Amino acid sequence: MPKTIIPTNPLLTDIFALHGKWRSEKPAVVEGGEVLSWSAFNARTYQVANALTAMGLSKGDRVIVLMSNGLAMMESLFGAMAGGFVSAPLNVSVSDDAILNMIIDSGAKAIIATQEHCARLDAMSGDIPEAAYKNRVCAGGAPDGWKDFSAWRDAQSSERPSVEIKPDDYLNIIYSSGTTGEPKGIVHTHQGRRDWAYDLSIALRYNSSARFLAAIGFYSNITWVGMLCTMLAGGTVYINGKFDADALWQTLEDQSITHLSMVPVMYERMMEANHSGYDVSAMQGMMSAGSPLRETTKAQLFERFDCGIIELYGLTEGVITTLDPEDAKGRLASVGLPLIGTDLKILDDDDQECAAGQSGEIVANGRIVMPEYFGRAEATQEALWVDADGGHWLRTGDIGYLDAEGYLYIVDRKKDMILSGGQNIYPQDIEAVLARHDDVKDVAVIGVKSRKWGETPLAIVAAKNGRLNTDAVRTWCNKQLGKQQRITGIDIIDEIPRNPNGKILKKDLRAKYKDRIFD
Repeated sequence: MPKTIIPTNPLLTDIFALHGKWRSEKPAVVEGGEVLSWSAFNARTYQVANALTAMGLSKGDRVIVLMSNGLAMMESLFGAMAGGFVSAPLNVSVSDDAILNMIIDSGAKAIIATQEHCARLDAMSGDIPEAAYKNRVCAGGAPDGWKDFSAWRDAQSSERPSVEIKPDDYLNIIYSSGTTGEPKGIVHTHQGRRDWAYDLSIALRYNSSARFLAAIGFYSNITWVGMLCTMLAGGTVYINGKFDADALWQTLEDQSITHLSMVPVMYERMMEANHSGYDVSAMQGMMSAGSPLRETTKAQLFERFDCGIIELYGLTEGVITTLDPEDAKGRLASVGLPLIGTDLKILDDDDQECAAGQSGEIVANGRIVMPEYFGRAEATQEALWVDADGGHWLRTGDIGYLDAEGYLYIVDRKKDMILSGGQNIYPQDIEAVLARHDDVKDVAVIGVKSRKWGETPLAIVAAKNGRLNTDAVRTWCNKQLGKQQRITGIDIIDEIPRNPNGKILKKDLRAKYKDRIFD
């Protein structure tokens, strides 16, 4: 007879199974008029898992998911999870070359796609490894050579797979947004994802009544925040179509949405749309991530929503801070304090800890940090900093500082810093000034060549009405900047290039302006 009681250690797949037992008829996922209860959703995910096994896949094999948002994509992601497979959801908006590189990098044994992406995969079929391409499944009407998702799924048992999943087994690979070069897959384990969802659920105020609206693709870790927090708590995920700021307000009211996870530009478009008269009193928690949220937009959201907004600074690699609404007054420029269980430091160029108010690289550790970049030992080592006591910390590549009370402020990306006349210039400081100008819709600042200073700031601006007086705006801006920060020129373009997570594609801008030289 045992002398002690041994507790269980339920992972996400176990928790979802228990939801199917105790919340069997509660809605788990809603898309349009189709509602899947927890028992029905689990049954479908188990069928997907069993279908992958029937294809010959084994625990730990990777599954490429190239799909538009929908029930089929959620079934695919959670089905792979239930079977012990490793999903690799890909950003559908990147180039075909990037898609191919990520498929090859993952070593996938199967591909699940929605119909609109099958043709692009067929076009590169000669380069896709046969191990992946031979096991291809299409949701939404299968072309020749593809298995139809619904028929493929429905041919299998809805019994839960008997696979043993361990805490350190890989759950998914999320490829970083910089997919124009060598792919870099961020690995998350079953335990890491569970702990991540637990900690975020507390910070972002999720509970079993959560009604989360997925407004960004399920390939994005920003959507995974709301999706996994909701599923962990036993709430309901509402799948949204293409983002439309006007329609979004109606959806928030009609579906009594309680939680949102979006990028700053989406919140900006929301607040630009006509939002008067809509009842959004059900909202309990909104999160903004991916890039800095402008103070003006943040203030507007606090005024419109009783719950305010929580700005999250984080890396998919597992670094997170949040600014609680209760702490936001007087700190709207801050991204808050570390997530529960996470610690961080600011390091100078010699890897010494910075004093309060001093800018340096942000490093962090905690239970949610990734174990590695998939198959990239060198990149993993580059991201590691070991302290004097042997503790492991993740380098973020971001520059920030802590105020006297420990609140974090982001200065800029280390790689985006401009070195002008021996002085470090942070583009984000300049962008914040230009964003306040009435004629500026969006802005990015990069460093370009200067014969005198080595580099000098160039502002690239999208004008609200398609045009602006560049000389007048430059003069206005430079009056508010330090001498070293002053912009040398302004270029007007139709739209600032951003990835689907809202981050400015500064690498593309630097490539475009690489031959620009100022005296």
